Amino acid sequence: MAQRKRNAADFALWKSAKPGEPSWESPWGPGRPGWHIECSAMSRALLGDTFDIHGGGLDLVFPHHENEIAQSESATGKPYAKYWMHNGLMQASDELGKVGGRQTRAREGDLASQEEGKISKSKGSSAFSEMLQNFSGETIRFFLLSTHYRRPIDFSEGRIQEVETGLETFYRFFKRFERVTGESFYSLPAATLRRDGEFAPGDDPLLKTVAELRARFLEAMDDDFNSGGGIGALFDLVRILNKYVDEQHLEQPAKQDAQKLAALRQGATTLRELGLTLGIFRTPVEAPGSDQGSELVGKLLELFVAIRTEARKNKDFAMADRIRNGLAQLGVTLEDRPGGTEWTIG
Repeated sequence: MAQRKRNAADFALWKSAKPGEPSWESPWGPGRPGWHIECSAMSRALLGDTFDIHGGGLDLVFPHHENEIAQSESATGKPYAKYWMHNGLMQASDELGKVGGRQTRAREGDLASQEEGKISKSKGSSAFSEMLQNFSGETIRFFLLSTHYRRPIDFSEGRIQEVETGLETFYRFFKRFERVTGESFYSLPAATLRRDGEFAPGDDPLLKTVAELRARFLEAMDDDFNSGGGIGALFDLVRILNKYVDEQHLEQPAKQDAQKLAALRQGATTLRELGLTLGIFRTPVEAPGSDQGSELVGKLLELFVAIRTEARKNKDFAMADRIRNGLAQLGVTLEDRPGGTEWTIG
């Protein structure tokens, strides 16, 4: 109760029970721990008097985290946490940078403006897990990592779809790598320690660029976990690997040699190492809600591809173009390669 405070900044360590609430007996009557003290108690029991990293939303700095520090350090006489990582809040896309109206995309760390457009269950938003019905976990993770953790996250389904389209760049390369080398990208041995991922590029132009991009990725991650900068390096890396396959004509078996394939394999191995650092590209991704309907779509597309291939052999290019253009209008892209035609959705 406010009238029981000795100082206006005092906060409750124990709260009297309200009707219907869980409670425990205490010298002060039935009640429960305050929100702040229960977090200190749990972290101390599980992590000790001092632990390395404490995270949370920017909106928890005051009063929650400041109160945790006050009570924990008063009790132990030791630093509570070595590093604090406060993430920006997720905001509805139409609340960010609105032209001619209220803007909630303010400078980093501006809590009041972020609160205006915050998406949360307390504001009636649906559970975040419901997104998994429409998007893969990897797409959602990639979406979140694309923004620096301290900045507000601009949320809309359209923006996640943009991320999903960007991810297709990587997935197409993974298929391409398998066509060229006969190996699955996901089976490449990836280093789990920084020093284990280092390699000597020698005079190979591709490997020199791969080493530079690896260094750029690590530098970004060392700079306050700048995952957005790291993802930018990944896009540059997959771009130069695709360019290398094109320039060296590696999809044509006659143009392949051991040295070129080894360079490509090292580049792909580095891409996998850096992806795993962010928890992405761990295993092949299945489309959300994969079921018999999705399987049927795949079979139908393979049938269209086969009919188009037959039309091209018969020099019926009008029919081949009609199939390609019709599928494109439905969001299906066909890519003609030396080993055959591949399709992607999105």
